[in-house]
Amino acid sequence: MNFAWLLGRETVEATCAVEIVKTPESFHAYSVPEDIEIRPGDQMLLHGVPTQIAYGDEITMTCRATVTRAGWLERVWTQFAGFFELTELYEVGFQPKEMP
Repeated sequence: MNFAWLLGRETVEATCAVEIVKTPESFHAYSVPEDIEIRPGDQMLLHGVPTQIAYGDEITMTCRATVTRAGWLERVWTQFAGFFELTELYEVGFQPKEMP
C-alpha cells in the first residue's frame, strides 16, 4: 500500500526571488517561489543565498529552491497548531496596561 499522500516528503525544485534588507528602517528577508504554491507544512530550502549581509545593505536576487511537500497528516497538524499560535498573539496583544 502506498502511503505517500499521507506522509508526504515529495521534493520539488523551483526558482525563487529573494529580498534581504538590513537597514535602520527595516530588517527582513522575503523569499517568493515562482510557479509553485507553498502550502501549510511545506518546507523550503534556498540554495546560494548569503546568510549574512552588512548593515545598511539591501540584496535582491534569484536562486534555486528545494521545496519538500508536507503530506496530508502534517498539513492538517500544521493548520491545527497554527490556530493556537495565532490565538496566543491575541492574548498578548489585548492585555490591559497596568495602572501607575
